Amino acid sequence: MINDQPLTILIDGQATSLGLASDNPLVRAVIISLFTWRRANPDDVLPGNERMGWWGDSFPTVPNDKIGSRLWLLSREKLIPSTVQRARRYAEEALAWLVKDGVAARVEVEAERHGLSTLALGVRVFKSDGKPMDIRFPDAWSFLQ
Repeated sequence: MINDQPLTILIDGQATSLGLASDNPLVRAVIISLFTWRRANPDDVLPGNERMGWWGDSFPTVPNDKIGSRLWLLSREKLIPSTVQRARRYAEEALAWLVKDGVAARVEVEAERHGLSTLALGVRVFKSDGKPMDIRFPDAWSFLQ
């Protein structure tokens, strides 16, 4: 919740409470992939002193398998074009496993700045049957703060 308002995302154009969205396994996988903190790379500039990351990545069942995204690294950045580009790259990196593991045929990511303080993320997941699912986070920045 932000300011006592439930977080809302858009799934195929329909506004959905974040809690209700988690009933769909594909949506849940996208949310976990984007908003779980992946361990920072050795060359990443940190917003604090810790590399963070999910402890389970220390013991992957598949070598170099990592969960989450590095979007958290942007939490103290100014919302400028280079930050928006990094957000898109970090989201693509976090969702690449969907294609690699055969969950999706293809994944497309959009990142846009809306106004002075809003970062929107759009994810289009093309399922194996070719049908796309659109998942939009109109204020992804709020998840990072």
